[in-house]
Amino acid sequence: MHNSPTLIGIGSPIVDAIVLVDESFVAQIDGDKGGMVLVDAPTISSLIASLPKEAIATPGGSAGNTLFALARMGASTSFLGKIGNCTEGVYYRDSFSNLGGDTSRFKIGDVPNGRCLSLVTPDGERTMRTDLGAAMTLAPEEISVADFVDCAHAHIEGYLLFNEALMRRVLESAKEAGCTISLDLASFEVVNATKSILPDLLSDYVDIVFANEEEGSAYTGIEGDYAGIALQLAELCEIAAIKVGAHGSYIAHAGIVEKIEPVHAARVIDTTGAGDLWAAGFLYGWSQKRPLAECAKLGSILGAAVVQEQGSVLTENVWQDILSNI
Repeated sequence: MHNSPTLIGIGSPIVDAIVLVDESFVAQIDGDKGGMVLVDAPTISSLIASLPKEAIATPGGSAGNTLFALARMGASTSFLGKIGNCTEGVYYRDSFSNLGGDTSRFKIGDVPNGRCLSLVTPDGERTMRTDLGAAMTLAPEEISVADFVDCAHAHIEGYLLFNEALMRRVLESAKEAGCTISLDLASFEVVNATKSILPDLLSDYVDIVFANEEEGSAYTGIEGDYAGIALQLAELCEIAAIKVGAHGSYIAHAGIVEKIEPVHAARVIDTTGAGDLWAAGFLYGWSQKRPLAECAKLGSILGAAVVQEQGSVLTENVWQDILSNI
């Protein structure tokens, strides 16, 4: 079934633990409501032990969310990242394998798998505590051109920018293997922290850049002019895709910008993974050489579907509906 070119994703394979809690539970833990705070393994373990009910486990991580959706759409996919030497690491690998993903490029760490506890309050807001675990121990010297053999395209999550040596090694190896490259800017915190290195990395290595309005504004300094943000980013990369939630998206390429109307979600329960699934839809269309506006439309279909679900995994009947439309 896989005669399409292989898309490889690079990022942190994290197991999400999602649980519905009341406001009082979030109020008694350290840190602000709605934020994401990095914690160590003992902290996340004691938080999980204190939960009022059992959390639902799903495979997560930014590149992971994109790859799992691509695999479910029937694309040929592979994952480069470090899983833990534990049941969660095995769960992550098996979940990807069950969708037809190639698991041969996972590295296995000597610490437990990365975990993200997602506390969802009745207002739909998520408060996240993340222990990167094994994912954090991926080192530049473990990455080589061999990891990208037989892959046509590499999709990289922006969180890798926090480890500049690792990011450069991934970009250089993917390029040397002949891959085209997409980068998702991940969060405005990532952009602000890595602004000094981003222009060179984008112009030297990246073919497609994905950003939401916050990330695009953080990078360009432009507020509210989404077409302007897209055009400025597209001066560095071949294609810039700016995702503006309910306002659709703006795709810039060769000095021209197109606005793509949004697909409206009937109800928004949880926005996690919306950008990751938007990227999956776009890359699916792009790998089939569809027109850019059509690629963005596919992105919108997936993004609108995932905000109506808890977490970033779509149910089987939602997938059946999407697959009949793509």
